[in-house]
Amino acid sequence: MTTELRVLDPSEWDRWYGVLELAFGGVAESPEERELYRGLTEFDRSIGAWDSDLCVGTAGAFTFRLTVPGGASVPAAGVTMVSVAGTHRRRGILTSMMRRQLDDVRSWGEPLAVLTASEAEIYGRFGYGAATYTAHATIDRTRVRLTVPEGVDGVRLRVTTPEEALEATEAVYAELVPGRPGMLARRPGWERQALLDPPGDRGGASPRLCVLAERGGEVVGYAHYAIKPDWSFAGADGSVSVHQLAGLDPVAEAALWRYLCSVDLTTKVKVHSRPVDDAWQHLVTEVRRCEPTLREGLFVRLVEVGAALEARTYQAPVDVVFEVADAFCPWNEGRWRLTGDGKGATCVRTGDAPDLALSVRELGAAYLGGTSLVSLAAAGRVRELRGGALVEASVAFGSPVAPWLPHGF
Repeated sequence: MTTELRVLDPSEWDRWYGVLELAFGGVAESPEERELYRGLTEFDRSIGAWDSDLCVGTAGAFTFRLTVPGGASVPAAGVTMVSVAGTHRRRGILTSMMRRQLDDVRSWGEPLAVLTASEAEIYGRFGYGAATYTAHATIDRTRVRLTVPEGVDGVRLRVTTPEEALEATEAVYAELVPGRPGMLARRPGWERQALLDPPGDRGGASPRLCVLAERGGEVVGYAHYAIKPDWSFAGADGSVSVHQLAGLDPVAEAALWRYLCSVDLTTKVKVHSRPVDDAWQHLVTEVRRCEPTLREGLFVRLVEVGAALEARTYQAPVDVVFEVADAFCPWNEGRWRLTGDGKGATCVRTGDAPDLALSVRELGAAYLGGTSLVSLAAAGRVRELRGGALVEASVAFGSPVAPWLPHGF
């Protein structure tokens, strides 16, 4: 039985998307979600696997620009909506879609492919490495206090709706994008994702609210949140779920955290998907009482090793030869000399002796500066072939702020 891969036709979208929904549990998304993602689907960058008239596999690639260390905005294919029908597993369909997709990304001239993974184990064999992590926590207000910087009382807070505040919040987000690796510049249409709030997904919580932080008549921060009322025999025991929070300066950000930790009739603040170096950890009196946890965020795949490594800068001078293994994209295999610093870099083929040996997966994990090559070496995933090269490269690849993906796709 043969399976045909072909570019998605708009008339096929409902069947194609239905295969995706079934693969993720069979619960239909809300009409609002389906409308949003149909509008965001880039049909010429989406493929379906077909067994005669049956759609049995799906994959897409959004057109993104990703912030990398140094602040540059680099073209990246946002791999998404990947699924294989349960009736057609273990026939190589996923591998064939990944093969077709990476070939396409290369032909589009995009040096990076990125994704978020429902199951992290799947994509390592295709060269994707976990490059960002997110922090989750529950701040117990009955046992934790906040210490905020001076000037917080000078910030005016105003509660509104995400829809009414959309223009102002998008302006704040756009200003922050160049400052943190892993953030995505939002293309038209993506601002609507922050407005998704289907009643069936609220789990008893309120519709989402937005609190704006203002100074001198200008919006300098915002938070999207929801309140879930709850009561125990002892009294109110509600919670605040923080879905987004951004501030243009530490005082604005602290003012937002103080507000969220003081909402009436609540005792907990649930923190979702935040940077691992987020400021709230230094505002609370005891991080341990907040029970922080980590999980992988963005997975990065270098489609063109030379172009990708030249697209970012390095926080210390580096001159190192990598021996790169990449069986899935063999055009990347071999030796590459990376020479760079905080002003720029070159990465070219070389016949010189290698200093470090690793696969493209490790380069992807380290690319945004959040995973050190030293730690990967400790796990046996990077081999040092020249003394001192590992530390030199690891320091150079680092980032002063942790990379972070603020929303999924």
